[in-house]
Amino acid sequence: MNHPCFTHLRRQIDTAITWNDLDDARRRIAEGLRLAQEKECPGELMYFRAQAAIVDGCFAEALDWLQRALTFNPQDGAAYNDIALCLVEQGRIDGIVEIFDKGIAVEPGYATIHHNKGWFLNKIGKPSAALACFEQALALEPRRVVTWENMADAYEELGRVPEALGAYRNALAFFDGPATGIREQLQAEIARLELKESRKE
Repeated sequence: MNHPCFTHLRRQIDTAITWNDLDDARRRIAEGLRLAQEKECPGELMYFRAQAAIVDGCFAEALDWLQRALTFNPQDGAAYNDIALCLVEQGRIDGIVEIFDKGIAVEPGYATIHHNKGWFLNKIGKPSAALACFEQALALEPRRVVTWENMADAYEELGRVPEALGAYRNALAFFDGPATGIREQLQAEIARLELKESRKE
């Protein structure tokens, strides 16, 4: 696991990147870099340098920093998670599930890595396997909006529209962020699926 004093900051960065609020992510990354230097935590310093590279779209550079971070803290599930995502951004898919699994093995209580493994499995056409990952993420963080949203997508891929609707409704119920566009997007997905269901009756 990562140094406990950085856990909250890491989650804030993860949320900012998830919702594409890159200005907020950069501010929090700068705070992470400052704290890592102040507390003399080289593994955290490498991790936050990787986050800065990710936000700038420099995935090869981020991979280098993440590998260095793991030399200081081999139990850092987030580093494995981000390695997998950087490789996907580079168009590589071989071995990605195994990288996620390494991260889960060292940090099983990290909901983000379960979520991202599910996202990847759904992306490569394995929605049933993806659902199991989303369920694990939600067992750890029941109000995780992005996971409910991705779960809805997996359910729809499987033709399970009522479950997809329920997942979107949960995402909307739990969403408390300032980004109105996300709320509107969730509302639009619910309306689309409600119409789809009504046409079946």
